[in-house]
Amino acid sequence: MSTHGHSEQPVVWTVVGTEIGPLLLAATREGLVNVVFHATDAVRDRALGRLAERLGVEPVEAPDSPLLAEAVRQVDAYFAGDRRAFELPLDWSLISGFNRQVLRELASGVPFGAVVGYGDLAERVGQPGAAQAVGAAMGANPLPVVVPCHRVVERDGGIGGFGGGLETKRKLLALEGVLPEPLF
Repeated sequence: MSTHGHSEQPVVWTVVGTEIGPLLLAATREGLVNVVFHATDAVRDRALGRLAERLGVEPVEAPDSPLLAEAVRQVDAYFAGDRRAFELPLDWSLISGFNRQVLRELASGVPFGAVVGYGDLAERVGQPGAAQAVGAAMGANPLPVVVPCHRVVERDGGIGGFGGGLETKRKLLALEGVLPEPLF
């Protein structure tokens, strides 16, 4: 065995069932790296293929990895209404530049139960007028739910777009008390 084995970044994954459907959680040694909505087998396999390409290593199913086990505990508590903030190490390596800057501001600056407009978030990172770019950053978020892109809405009260689908966004906002529970 090579002594350099630790320089490789093993990528581990598991799927957790939630009220918005199955979520794929993937992590590196650095932290949680990817959360994928609607993780049916086909979606999961595509997502794992993309991760393998981006990170250069084949992801391994490992629900008992300490980081994933903790992530699952926190996700379960969040959906049960017992947790308002995720406290997990995050690996930002799938996103860079402006998108990373915007998502980091979102993660640290927009708490549970709050929402922010696309334009407001652009101003917070010193790019007023970049509302559309903020929308693109939200669409590129590799860590939805944990990095709460569902909390970014349109200034006129519109819900805005969402990678997980608008129904999922509505459910997350209802869970956080921002919207009334969907009736059906």
